[in-house]
Amino acid sequence: MFRRIIVAVALGGVAVSCGPRESVEPVTQGGDRPVGVATIQVNDYIQAEVWYPAVPGSEGSETYDVKTFTPYIVQTMLTGDAPSTYTYAATRDAEPASGKFPVVLFSHGFGGFRTQSTFLTAHLASQGMIVVSPDHPSRDLAAALTGASFETDDPQVHLLESLDFLVNDAERFGPHVDASRVAAIGHSAGGGTILAASLDERIDGYVSMASGLLGAGSDGESLPNKPSFFISGSVDGVVPPERTLDAFEAAASPSLYWNIEGVGHNGFDDLCTFGNGLGIIGVAMASGLDRLLEMQPQMRALGEDGCVAPARPVGETFPAIRDAVAEWLASLFAGAPAPPAIPTSVSVDVKSK
Repeated sequence: MFRRIIVAVALGGVAVSCGPRESVEPVTQGGDRPVGVATIQVNDYIQAEVWYPAVPGSEGSETYDVKTFTPYIVQTMLTGDAPSTYTYAATRDAEPASGKFPVVLFSHGFGGFRTQSTFLTAHLASQGMIVVSPDHPSRDLAAALTGASFETDDPQVHLLESLDFLVNDAERFGPHVDASRVAAIGHSAGGGTILAASLDERIDGYVSMASGLLGAGSDGESLPNKPSFFISGSVDGVVPPERTLDAFEAAASPSLYWNIEGVGHNGFDDLCTFGNGLGIIGVAMASGLDRLLEMQPQMRALGEDGCVAPARPVGETFPAIRDAVAEWLASLFAGAPAPPAIPTSVSVDVKSK
């Protein structure tokens, strides 16, 4: 089962939108906007999380528990006291701020879930973007743990349906969506989803996190002819940085590549903040499931990648990732994609074309 996980994880992506509009709110680079968060029902069986700029005075906090994204039988086994929650500044169902904002579509990876990268998605909302992240039941955490299939799941379709939902939601989000500025981000297997979705004319570019040429062929002919930003982690053992570099070299210009020192595969999601720094593996170990982990070495390797040495603590590397993605998106939404500032807190290998 977990051998499938190692094979399936690959590309991520962000799409960007074009030029400025006088009637829309500018993307800010201070992260000073209050954030709202809501869960929407995209269709009969797909939910999505939405993060968005909220009205002033929205000063709540939101917490999710990774255990709730596992099957019930697994939840009954995770009885240990290792931390399994992530808390961030956001107000549940707050009123959206006035104005129209660009949209970012987020696609999670294999073994992931819709809130897996809240460190990034909520940050983007604080800078004036609406971010929507749907479930992908065919490859989410529950599917990875059980090997279950979900034949009606089409991640690319559901990602674009999430955009349609926001645009057509007359009561809440529709009046605040600038559908002329749309981007897509994908992590790991989510990269394949956003590569396909970015062929949609409404999407103008993509950012790939922990990525490769998933489903695009070695010559990159199937890659969207749009601006791109590829980010890899130097110690990623699931998708080695060389695979991300190959994708960058195959992509159309303009394109940017960052390889961030000390970042592993789970350095692009919240998972390493769980389990006393050991991720979901730490949550399992605290529940006495060590023997099960010994029987599934692939599972342990995937779950710990980016959480243990030689990876740096994610608290040290999160800012470089979220600031780079936000700054690059802001420049695209302004109509002129530009390289983000190089962080001083981490070492970054940079290539561009």
